[in-house]
Amino acid sequence: MIRHTTALIMIACMLLSACGTNDETTPESTKSSNESVTSTQEQQNEPTGTGTDERPSTDSPSPTDSNSDQQSTSDDETSSTEKEGTDNSPMSQSAEDNIEKTYHMNANYYIKPNDKTSESKVVLLTFDDGPKEEKMINGLIDTLDKHSAKAIFFVNGYRVKSHPELLEIIHERGQVVGNHAWDHEDLKKMSTTAAAKQVTDVQKIVKDTIGIEPQFFRPPFGSGNDALKATVKKNGMLYMTWSNGSLDWDKSTKNKPEKVIRNVLDQLNPGSNILMHELPWTVEALDELLTKLEQKGYTFVDPRSIELKAR
Repeated sequence: MIRHTTALIMIACMLLSACGTNDETTPESTKSSNESVTSTQEQQNEPTGTGTDERPSTDSPSPTDSNSDQQSTSDDETSSTEKEGTDNSPMSQSAEDNIEKTYHMNANYYIKPNDKTSESKVVLLTFDDGPKEEKMINGLIDTLDKHSAKAIFFVNGYRVKSHPELLEIIHERGQVVGNHAWDHEDLKKMSTTAAAKQVTDVQKIVKDTIGIEPQFFRPPFGSGNDALKATVKKNGMLYMTWSNGSLDWDKSTKNKPEKVIRNVLDQLNPGSNILMHELPWTVEALDELLTKLEQKGYTFVDPRSIELKAR
């Protein structure tokens, strides 16, 4: 009986021991599982260093932030470059450089073709002493556009300083700007240094105003010397006077557009380098003059196609 009772007690103890182990293990296992899930969720919510968290690190930019900055800088640089490339359209320096040089000027200031493939019956149109008035400038260019012609507008620096917007009109409307010295004075009577300054000051103000420097130079009164020619060459320009004077500046031609036309036609030869001015009667004469030149079989050379060295 005692052994039987002892056996029952031992069995009961074993059962109680097994139940106690299960009660302690189950909560721990559940807790461990829950902590694992919570840990995974917290890891998913932590900043990843990609710049998408609302609380980015201030220690150093993330790789994505760095790339974004580089991209932004690159975009800004591209934008700036694009703007620089279009500021001086349509007459940007690169556009001028891309025009084939099919003509040259000879020692007598006539424009000649480089070979037989280029038309020889051409004239060069030029206007001196501007820019003066918007109405006259637009009048001249309206007529040039009508005849698909380009001309050189030789400008004085002091006039550009007073009215830079007029220089911009000439440039923006696709015509060519030339250097006619700062003041309209006889450069041959100046010292070499003073004459050189008359040239370089115009180069600077034109560059500052329209973004490119003139490539052609004409001295006031056609008066120059070897020192002046050397300065002009050093500044990358072609030195020229003219071979056909319209005499539109002479008082005998004032208010007589028909005389401007007659003067030009009387001196006409293939390659004529025609000198005119920004004057009301020249504006009035220009359409008929260009029409008569065309009727005689002449075309208008693009100044940008002329080599910058006489030969």
